[in-house]
This record gives sequence, C-alpha cells and structure tokens, in this order.
Amino acid sequence: QSVSSKQRVTGLDFIPGLHPLLSLSKMDQTLAIYQQILASLPSRNVIQISNDLENLRDLLHLLAASKSCPLPQVRALESLESLGVVLEASLYSTEVVALSRLQGSLQDMLRQLDLSPGC
Repeated sequence: QSVSSKQRVTGLDFIPGLHPLLSLSKMDQTLAIYQQILASLPSRNVIQISNDLENLRDLLHLLAASKSCPLPQVRALESLESLGVVLEASLYSTEVVALSRLQGSLQDMLRQLDLSPGC
C-alpha cells in the first residue's frame, strides 16, 4: 500500500518539502538534510541514494565555484536531533515520506538548474 507524500504524518516536519525557488546554497542545504535523514534509516536500500546525494553536492559545489560563489559549509541541523524518536515511532512512514519528498525536491532542483539559479 502506498503512502502519499502529501499525507500529514506527525513529527516529519523536518523533512524538506517542495520549494518553488532554490538557490545553489539552498539546494546544497536540502541535499545535506536528506543525506542526514537517509544515513539515519536502517534500510540498506538507501545507501546508494545517500552516496548519489554526496556526488550531487560535489557537483553543486563545482557549479557554485564556477560562478564565483562558494557555498557555506552545512552544519548538522538541530531539527534532526529528534529523528531517532520519530524513526522508532514510524520507521516505514519516515522512509516513504523522505524518499517521496526527495524525488520531488530533485525534480524542483533540475528545473531550477535549467534557469541558472543564483548563489
């Protein structure tokens, strides 16, 4: 049975949603959040996705450097401190919602990259 990414699941507000306008810095921050979330999931299925996100972040940094706008270092986010509690309560929902929102975020980023976003 499928869970909609739009369905409201309590405690998952820290998972980024869709953003109409994304700068390179915001894209990097969003990918970093997803990396942290995926690293916390026990599923082995997300390891490659996490590695791919790291590669995408490296490419974003190269793109930003080519535009003379180096991206700031992304710090661990405080909102993810409660992730363990959320995972314990709703592991499947967290994984499904995170992956679904990640897919939407990546599509948004692709559209934004076509428009040559700012720093």
